[in-house]
Amino acid sequence: MAAFDHRFSLNRAEAEQCVAAAVDAGRLERAPAERLAAQLGDPIVREAVREGAAESKRRGKGDVVTVSRNVFIPLTNLCRDRCAYCTFAKQPDSPEAKTYTLSEVEAVVRAGAASGCREALFCLGDKPEVAYRSYREWLAQNALRDTTDYLERACRIAFEAEVLPHTTAGILSETEMTALRPWNASMGLMLESTSPRLRDKGMAHYYCPDKDPEVHVRMHEEAGELRIPFTSGILLGIGETAVERVDTLLAIRKLDDRYGHIQEVIVQPFHPKSDTPMARVVPLSDVEVAGWVAIARLILGPKMNVQAPPNLAPDVLELLLHSGINDWGGVSPLTIDFINPEAAWPALDALRARTEAAGQRLVERLPVYPEYLLDRPDFFEPRVRELALAQADPSGFARTRAAGANEEAA
Repeated sequence: MAAFDHRFSLNRAEAEQCVAAAVDAGRLERAPAERLAAQLGDPIVREAVREGAAESKRRGKGDVVTVSRNVFIPLTNLCRDRCAYCTFAKQPDSPEAKTYTLSEVEAVVRAGAASGCREALFCLGDKPEVAYRSYREWLAQNALRDTTDYLERACRIAFEAEVLPHTTAGILSETEMTALRPWNASMGLMLESTSPRLRDKGMAHYYCPDKDPEVHVRMHEEAGELRIPFTSGILLGIGETAVERVDTLLAIRKLDDRYGHIQEVIVQPFHPKSDTPMARVVPLSDVEVAGWVAIARLILGPKMNVQAPPNLAPDVLELLLHSGINDWGGVSPLTIDFINPEAAWPALDALRARTEAAGQRLVERLPVYPEYLLDRPDFFEPRVRELALAQADPSGFARTRAAGANEEAA
């Protein structure tokens, strides 16, 4: 991968001109993106990028920032991959290994519904039946053909409780996504990085057959062909270069240009965790994360929904709001973030207060965004869209139990 040529550094006027051109064009192209990214450590350039991103967000989204009230259900934390930064995946003999029964899924979903949650986020490890005989035996004992059958039944339980499923289950085939589509409002897979280097020995994805960038891109393409509202994202700080980050964001944009199905892009910082090979890796600073949020907004344009998880940078929510985000993602009043259990969700009332103090308005959404729900009926099974519309206000945001709150905000 070619390095930046720092002979072509930008002064303030050049940085501002570069950013202004991107804002007016609705997208930042590769060459200027790489030049700006090379100098994000310069406060002058970083400020120009952030101001431009905030203006781009304002043009596309106004002052609205969204959040989804959800329950997080990690169906199984067995996984055949061993990411060097992950504490979610467990071995079958671990006392922390957990596979939910369908009755447990129903209990969590009903508790979520009682708390006003409209999204059931299903997350699980990649291909556990390929790696573990004990898990295959568990499936057979419970009259389940495979993990997709198990996941489909869990999604149906949530749907029948009127909580809309969003599935993030690692790599799924076109056939598997087709089976899940009738019960899901949306699905997702973090692209993370397009860098094949991360699969090299000693790198973050060396022991991860499902983290091959070509495999991730192919699933994005198949989801587009199936017309599934899809979540993607970039993971910052796992060994990738700034050039590779730009490449990842451009790859996501290219996929959306082709299929029109990328409904949101998560900009997620790596959090080092003890007892992992990457425990001592220094993560990006909050200021760097905000800079990359801004670069993402400029590359992806004013209409994209750009998300930053509030529990992963809790001290700089205002900085993120002024760097171009328009979504906080799923925040649960009931369940923890099982991927980052050390990072507690903010209380929704506190998140609303901080969002409003930064001059923005917090609006609850469903696991599918209004522009898909209202304008793209072909992206849904009819019964899924019917349930989503029943839970939406006229603007397509969530109709919450706080009487009329979203109608006033939208």
